[in-house]
Amino acid sequence: MTHTVLHIDASARHDGSLSRAQSTAIVAQQEADTVLTRDLADGLPFLDPIWVQSTFVAPDDRDAAQAQALELSDRLVKEVQEADTIVIGTAMYNFSIPAVLKAWIDQICRAGVTFAYTENGPEGQLKGKKAIIAIATGGTPLGSDFDFASGYLRFALGFVGITDVTILDKDGTAIEAKAA
Repeated sequence: MTHTVLHIDASARHDGSLSRAQSTAIVAQQEADTVLTRDLADGLPFLDPIWVQSTFVAPDDRDAAQAQALELSDRLVKEVQEADTIVIGTAMYNFSIPAVLKAWIDQICRAGVTFAYTENGPEGQLKGKKAIIAIATGGTPLGSDFDFASGYLRFALGFVGITDVTILDKDGTAIEAKAA
């Protein structure tokens, strides 16, 4: 059985980045057959009106502009769908996640694709995957009342069905993050 890891780095820093070093070490421990890499430091677009409108149109009914608006989102979703384990290395900026990581989450949270609306509420479609998140906080205690990163990440991943989430501090210690 093959094991695919999606490695996402969200820190703006490259040299001396604790979250990048830790996420790289975590990926090395995964015994992956395939590692997909996504460095978010180069940026991702924020959602815009054409993107939002396009998500409400069936794929076969989208015009060229709508298909183009979702092209990157489709690639990002495919990466997550192909992965068995998602490893995210991120810094905590101003008590939360970098804007680019939020943009990634916005791009992969797609109704009818990564979650579905049911009579019992939204249901994640990416079940059976594992996520390991390394967060460098610059001093903000993970799990504290002013840590808005770890709980948000746990909730957002759970929303799309990824409920096996381990959150590690800069020393590699797992913490219990409150759901947002």
